[in-house]
Amino acid sequence: MACTVVIVEDTDTCSTVLEIALLGLPGISIKSAASAEEALEYLDHRDICALITDLHLPQMDGFELIERVRKTPNYAQLPIVVISGDTDPRTPERVQRLGADAFFTKPYSPGEVRQKLEQLIHGI
Repeated sequence: MACTVVIVEDTDTCSTVLEIALLGLPGISIKSAASAEEALEYLDHRDICALITDLHLPQMDGFELIERVRKTPNYAQLPIVVISGDTDPRTPERVQRLGADAFFTKPYSPGEVRQKLEQLIHGI
C-alpha cells in the first residue's frame, strides 16, 4: 500500500532535490507543500506516512508545524524529519523536544535523509 511523504519547503530547488532523492522508494509517493498551512491541509485529507520540513517557512514556521502535528491524534506518532539551515546551536534539541525524529543541517546529504526516512517508515 502506497503512503505519502509530505515535503514542506518554500524553496523549489530544495524541494526538488529531496523529491529526486526519494524517487524509487518502494510504496512511497511524494507531495510538496510550499507552506506549513498547505502541509496541514494535506494532513486533513490524506493518509500521510512521514513529514519532511524546513524550519524557516512563510507565515507559520516549522517549529509551530511540528507542534500542531504532534497535537493531532492521528499524527501524534508521524515520523518528522527536519532539514534546516538554522545555525542556532539549540535548534536540534528544540526540534527533538517538539517531537521531531531527525534533524539535518543544510547542506545535507540527500542519501542520508533517504536512509533515515526509510528507517522511520519501514524500520529498515
